[in-house]
Amino acid sequence: MKDRQDPERLFREDIIEDHRPWGKFRVYPHRRAGGIKVLTVNPGAALSLQLHRRRAEFWVALDAGLEVTVGSRVIKPEPDEEIFIPAETAHRLRNTGSRPARILEIWVGDSEESDIVRLEDVYGRT
Repeated sequence: MKDRQDPERLFREDIIEDHRPWGKFRVYPHRRAGGIKVLTVNPGAALSLQLHRRRAEFWVALDAGLEVTVGSRVIKPEPDEEIFIPAETAHRLRNTGSRPARILEIWVGDSEESDIVRLEDVYGRT
């Protein structure tokens, strides 16, 4: 029986990877996702330091130049690196590079866009 208390493990267990002569592909459990987005962050810009009450997030770095804060950890992911952000965990995405950089965001859990608690925001949003 699967442990219902570990959303990261449950999500990762449902990822399917298939190797082909030309490379590989990964299929993420999108039917369980509350939302799927590609975020593009301009050079020098950052999202709010924020958390979500009703969802975790699974991020896949698409470009170089990103810096991800998850709790007290700071990660500089390589393209294709995957990061799980548990619900109720402060996190931020920043672009430290010189070109726009993207991240794939998959919501894990039932949520909506308004499920954002901003802890810090350089744009004056609350």
